[in-house]
Amino acid sequence: MTAKTAILSAAELRDELAGARPPVLLDVRWQLGGPDQRPAYEAGHLPGAVYVDLDRELAGPAGSGGRHPLPDPEAFGAAMRRAGVAADTPVVVYDGGQGWAAARAWWLLRWTGHPNVRVLDGGLAAWTASDGALTAERVIPLEGDFKPNPGGLGLLDADAAALRAREGVLLDARAGERYRGEVEPIDPVGGHIPGALSAPTTENVGPDGRFLPADALRERFGALGASKGAPVGVYCGSGVSGAHEVLALEVAGIESDLYAGSWSHWCTDPSRPVATGPDPE
Repeated sequence: MTAKTAILSAAELRDELAGARPPVLLDVRWQLGGPDQRPAYEAGHLPGAVYVDLDRELAGPAGSGGRHPLPDPEAFGAAMRRAGVAADTPVVVYDGGQGWAAARAWWLLRWTGHPNVRVLDGGLAAWTASDGALTAERVIPLEGDFKPNPGGLGLLDADAAALRAREGVLLDARAGERYRGEVEPIDPVGGHIPGALSAPTTENVGPDGRFLPADALRERFGALGASKGAPVGVYCGSGVSGAHEVLALEVAGIESDLYAGSWSHWCTDPSRPVATGPDPE
């Protein structure tokens, strides 16, 4: 999948919804540590969109694998089929924020082999800003036939992430103060994987929540040593905002692998080293 098909604009989505082969729409609104977003979805969503719960359907139970470990592929496939996802039907995912939750769904679908999935650039805000209609109508999708086949995108475990920091480029997508270990509001230990570079995912988008132009993203990542053909890995706190960074790299035309367990998995093992401060080491 090329950079041109990783995301689409609200105008492009409107045209596709009116076309002969409209995409399946997934609403993945989510708030870290916040309330369930289903009531917000029920109050108003894109016409035809099906709600997907990140914590229950896009992640396994929290524990030793991290706060948002990968879901069991078969359970994920069943959730996608319930949402109407079919192997030969395009899928478009959106959320109500900067795209982190939508990118998680995008990554999982790509990782499990779906060939045509994109994220609505700018999410719900971009849709409504373009005078896109919302509806409170209940959506009952037809059962899809999507069957997961993991391996469509690169996946790192803890050892591979540590090696990527030494032999390639490992980007830490969390806020800079968490990378430096100055604060850690969620996980028990602050700091970063030794050798990782700070690259907050919030800097991949503009004030409107839409991705920066591909050239600007290539310049940003290139300054960190992440360029086309380089071995690049990404992690974050629990594998959600890191998926957004993988998507940003995709928009820039750069392939990357995700350490899905991320920092919430890394710090469960006290034998793993932890670096603090602004320097990678």
